[in-house]
Amino acid sequence: MAFLAFTQIILQLFFLVSLFDGSFASRKLTELVQEPQAQLLKYHNGPLLFGKTSINLIWYGKFKPSQRAIIFDFITSLSSSSSQSQPSVATWWKTTEKYYHLANAKRPLSLYLGEQILDESYSLGKSLTQKQLVQLASRGGQRYSINVVLTASDVTVDGFCMTRCGTHGSSRSAPVKGKDYRFAYIWVGNSEIQCPGYCAWPFHQPIYGPQTPPLGAPNNDLGSDAMVINLSSLLAGTATNPFGNGYYQGPSGAPLEAASACPGVYANGAYPGYAGDLLVDPTTGASYNAHGVNGRKYLLPALYDPSTSSCSTLV
Repeated sequence: MAFLAFTQIILQLFFLVSLFDGSFASRKLTELVQEPQAQLLKYHNGPLLFGKTSINLIWYGKFKPSQRAIIFDFITSLSSSSSQSQPSVATWWKTTEKYYHLANAKRPLSLYLGEQILDESYSLGKSLTQKQLVQLASRGGQRYSINVVLTASDVTVDGFCMTRCGTHGSSRSAPVKGKDYRFAYIWVGNSEIQCPGYCAWPFHQPIYGPQTPPLGAPNNDLGSDAMVINLSSLLAGTATNPFGNGYYQGPSGAPLEAASACPGVYANGAYPGYAGDLLVDPTTGASYNAHGVNGRKYLLPALYDPSTSSCSTLV
């Protein structure tokens, strides 16, 4: 396991990778916007996730039904392009397909919402280790799936709010017909109570750096809307670098991935402390850049576009 070390400025998405079995990439909001990376993310010849793949949600702790619906609708929006206004979540996700074309992969990743597992009794307690996160992730299906562990606002996790807001990695599944497989997993925590200034920018003022006014959360739930930002970034990293040997840039101990290569960028015109020229809901005043199913609006990070060697935004 490798965690992200603090850098001197904030509001950047950044991932660390190590080859320790379990988790190998973490996400935090800690640095300012930088210029888009000029070099294409290098492909390290490892396997990518492909084909029809379920996203299984493991809810740990107490979440309101409205909070679960925000995440539920986001996952559904990744593939339901026909029912969404533009710019859409599905259009945002299509940028990841370009990585598959470059790698001559069999076919792109097609995501759908799988099972949802609720653990409202805090079966492992309210303070979790990395090992316990993997234990929770293993409760979901372990073939053709990504298991997403979502921890409630009153659950502490090793490194949460100090070095990371979420993580993605892989773990070995139980043998199937004598063969070992690895499954991909993601963990994201709700930072609303514990550290909104660390993990919920731009919906909360940062812990330090430019103190611009926070933006309105598009679903009127700071914690859940911030979880969508972190989850979307980690999903992009999982798709393009699921086992630590896919697409990334820089040293393996401190790589940049599809979303973290574009730190702090959400729209055109972004600069340190400013997320960019976003769309604004005329009724609520909330900021967003993507439409989803059921009339949802979301704020999603820029993704590195390997075909243009630049950060791609929806607006």
